[in-house]
Amino acid sequence: MRRKDREVKDINELMKIIDQCKVCRIAMQDKDGLYIVPMNYGYSYEDNQLVLFFHSAKEGRKITALKDNSDVCIEMDCQHRLITGDEACQYSYSYKSIIGNGEAVFIDDVEEIKKAMSILMKHQTGKDFSFDDRMVKGVAVFKVVVNSFTGKYHP
Repeated sequence: MRRKDREVKDINELMKIIDQCKVCRIAMQDKDGLYIVPMNYGYSYEDNQLVLFFHSAKEGRKITALKDNSDVCIEMDCQHRLITGDEACQYSYSYKSIIGNGEAVFIDDVEEIKKAMSILMKHQTGKDFSFDDRMVKGVAVFKVVVNSFTGKYHP
């Protein structure tokens, strides 16, 4: 990271950023080139391992790309604010962000899918939801096991 003065290193602060963000962009590569999609997510952080959970339609470019190549890059950002100035070069933008790399893994076990969906909905809404077998059969659910990530803050 070039701007070390903006790097967020404390894991508690990194988790606050992940908790505040609601959309994660997942970048992947397929036969047609690079592809990025914004997705809502849920997450868990246990034993120093960040895992992001996503749900999707069962088919499409994203699903095919992830099945062919599970390596992904993730990006999320929040707390956006324009910083104004008297001249154009004095303008800037305030934000917090997370960027990382990981591996997408499809979840097939129905009970694990229900748990992943509950985590996702809790993060997005703050509410607890339960899912039955019928509800989870219509979607693809995958997780991104994050290998490494960094945080950045521009106040």
